[in-house]
Amino acid sequence: MRRLFAGLATGTILLATAACGSSDDSGTSTGSSSSGGTTTVELGLIPIVDVAPVYLGVKQGFYAKHGLKLSITTAQGGAAIVPGVVSGQFQFGFSNMTSLMVAQSNNVPVQAVSNGIASTGVQGKDFGAITVKKGSPLKSAKDLEGKKVAINTLKNINETAVRESVRKAGGDPDKVKFVELAFDQMPAALDGGQIDAAMVVEPALATVKSQGGVEIASPLVDVAPNLTVAMYFTSTQYAQKNPEVVKKFQDATAESLAYADAHPDEVRQIVTTYTKIPTSVLAQVTLPKWPAEADRASIEALEKLGEQDKLFKSTPDLEKLLP
Repeated sequence: MRRLFAGLATGTILLATAACGSSDDSGTSTGSSSSGGTTTVELGLIPIVDVAPVYLGVKQGFYAKHGLKLSITTAQGGAAIVPGVVSGQFQFGFSNMTSLMVAQSNNVPVQAVSNGIASTGVQGKDFGAITVKKGSPLKSAKDLEGKKVAINTLKNINETAVRESVRKAGGDPDKVKFVELAFDQMPAALDGGQIDAAMVVEPALATVKSQGGVEIASPLVDVAPNLTVAMYFTSTQYAQKNPEVVKKFQDATAESLAYADAHPDEVRQIVTTYTKIPTSVLAQVTLPKWPAEADRASIEALEKLGEQDKLFKSTPDLEKLLP
């Protein structure tokens, strides 16, 4: 199991405690209750625009209203958060659907509990894109053959998405040279010529654009219309033992998603509290969608591509994985 977790985390990913995180180690417990009956839960997130609703929900008091206090830790990708949740380091986590399906297909006990984020479904106007530096000769995803393309986690959702964009553009995805790099390191690497292209999401996408970078494809849109990209999840053991806490988290997160969808200006502002994006770049940030429910058809499309790319040991059981 330890070897499996190491594979899920892709070896090089290290967890880093966010400034807003707690120094307390709650281990596998459900958290300590204060005099007001508040339960503290550890939550693993990626420092990207996707998770802005959670930070807004904390600020607006939605989680506190439901009796929860969040202690947040950040990671490079969802593949690193999965083993953290299953081991009990986190009670809840945020992960892309491919990481969750890879885990489920390997009999890792994960359970999605709340919707996370969706693509805008609009080519050229999504929160994720394949980008190249200003003046690059690369004009389409087909041109990525033989080129060095950065993704945040190898053998995961963004690699699958980029491969699909290359296929749809008439290219051979097996000829692309994928390299692993954290989202926030991609703009500098692209601008400096260390990579030929980068699959970035906001706010790194806005940073690339501010440097003159250009979008050449919208991979998440190429996978499926209105793709459910990620969800919040817990371990099946925690869900079984703590159904009340899970329900509180679901309710508070639902309020947070709805609030974020209705207050884009507040979303842009809250992003500056947990990422390094300059205020001057905020206006360029393309916001994703935060629907209340996951899109089952889009997840099935992503599953088929994952099978095509041989990411799963067995076909993921979506009936067990999805809420």
